[in-house]
Amino acid sequence: MSVVADASLERSWLPDGSQVVRCTEPLAEHAPTLAHAFRQWAAATPGAVLAAERTLDGWRELTYAEAAADAAALGQALLDRGLGPDAPLLVLSGNSLNHLRLTLAGYLTGVPVVPVSAAYSLRTKDHARLRAVSGLVRPGLVFAEDGDRFGSALAETGAPAVVARGPGRPLAELRATAPTRAVEEKFAALTPGTTAKFLFTSGSTGLPKGVLNTHRMLSANQQMLRQIWPFLTDGPPVLTDWLPWSHTFGGNHNLHLALTNGGSLYIDDGSPRPGELDRTVDALRSVPPTVCVNVPAGYAQLVRRFTADPPLAARVLSRVDLILYAGADLPDELRSRLREIARRATGRDVPVVSSWGSTETGPAATSTYGGADQGIGIPLPGTEIKLAPVGDRLEIRVRGASVTPGYLGADFSAAVDEDGFYRSGDAVRMAGESGDPRRGLVFEGRIAEDFKLDNGTWVVAGRLRNRLLSAAGVLSDAVLAGDNRSCVTAIVWLQPERAGGETRPDPGRDADAVLRSRLSAALAEVNQGLGVSGRIERLVVARTPPDLDAGEITDKGQLNRGVVLKRRAELVELLYAEPADGDRVVSAP
Repeated sequence: MSVVADASLERSWLPDGSQVVRCTEPLAEHAPTLAHAFRQWAAATPGAVLAAERTLDGWRELTYAEAAADAAALGQALLDRGLGPDAPLLVLSGNSLNHLRLTLAGYLTGVPVVPVSAAYSLRTKDHARLRAVSGLVRPGLVFAEDGDRFGSALAETGAPAVVARGPGRPLAELRATAPTRAVEEKFAALTPGTTAKFLFTSGSTGLPKGVLNTHRMLSANQQMLRQIWPFLTDGPPVLTDWLPWSHTFGGNHNLHLALTNGGSLYIDDGSPRPGELDRTVDALRSVPPTVCVNVPAGYAQLVRRFTADPPLAARVLSRVDLILYAGADLPDELRSRLREIARRATGRDVPVVSSWGSTETGPAATSTYGGADQGIGIPLPGTEIKLAPVGDRLEIRVRGASVTPGYLGADFSAAVDEDGFYRSGDAVRMAGESGDPRRGLVFEGRIAEDFKLDNGTWVVAGRLRNRLLSAAGVLSDAVLAGDNRSCVTAIVWLQPERAGGETRPDPGRDADAVLRSRLSAALAEVNQGLGVSGRIERLVVARTPPDLDAGEITDKGQLNRGVVLKRRAELVELLYAEPADGDRVVSAP
């Protein structure tokens, strides 16, 4: 059986110039809720491992049968405490078996689960975002794994709390609850429209929004994936994954990929962040995945490890069926290297695929399958994509069973257009020159980040930023400036692993001269043969990281351009001051 399915697309044009593209294959029958899928697998394969977490000397595993018993007991405990649609469960800590137990309890009894980024509790001084979320959600109960680490954050919510360890009411007490008929009654009352969770957006263009994630959305989205990845029916998938459950990629796409296919998710307690990659490598070596999932920054580091250590690559990729990335674009050179490493390690061609979507779309709306091997691919079965002209850009909009019905405590009407398509705010273009959607769509950044120069020319910020990052090779991110100015400039940050040695921005040292030369060469490459709106005239390396508390960066790691430019106005002015030496790489004060 093929790993990735074929596809047939249908395209139509609307009077306003929009194009609607859809896959002609209808969405097949599937479980009405995630709870139904979970119970189906718990009955069919009770002894199979649903999930596991790291211990000092191995893995602590949770079988489907054990998870089902825990979910019923905890579901009863939630009901006993008055939790329900208007009194959700708020989860402050990251991925863990206890987090999963409580999530399944919520799915089973109709109690919405609200996983929020641990950064709201641990990487902030004032807990402002956590207070805002808690005030909107009004939780009936709050959970954190560690009462010591999360103590101040738990207090900020103002709700009753339980913890797995440390000071506070122990979760073990709730796990000892005897289920009653109330659990089965709540399960019987579940419908596809029941809210499974409230998931908060990353807030890259403003404050996070609470997105209603219904069982219809999440269950339908998993069926879409089964139809484009037929290998999932050959055997239960295994994922070894670090992506946080507070975001839709980790908490919806990956977790539910295991849950609804009788698979196993091994919780990787590492990440691509500095100092944590070794844990990820150890986890992957210990449990090689059949579906490898990561973000481009993670694959960039793994490729370096695999290149230096071929036996590691052979072990990690020994049973992989699919390599998936999302969250950002994967440079062509890195994609080619990853494919070649996988070919050498396995002796076969392993698909390296991408996907696009958002918290509002369940998340996956497109993927590279059916012959579309470029960019973010084509629509999934059961999903319609509208390519709507916005100025000279095309905004990608989504309609289908996996799209949210709304936001928590906020108007959703402005988020959908007159035809019922969700307005993503993301720009795309057709791959290649033919304009044929079967080749796939290419992501071109957020439309809200585009801006005009003083001559009235639009700057396509996402496209230009990506070219700079690709050309430089040592930058983790960049914010472009130039609104109503004569040219484009940039504030940039170095990759954490490159922010030492030859790439440290330290004026007066030889290493800084090497960095400046490298960045100057990158600017020359970006600017070659282009007009003013496609050029970056100068850049400055920021000396301090983006500030989460100030809103410069989201917990997901995405920069908020408007906040960055406002808070670092002195750097912007420096970029537009008359250069004394004509240098295109400006030294920050």
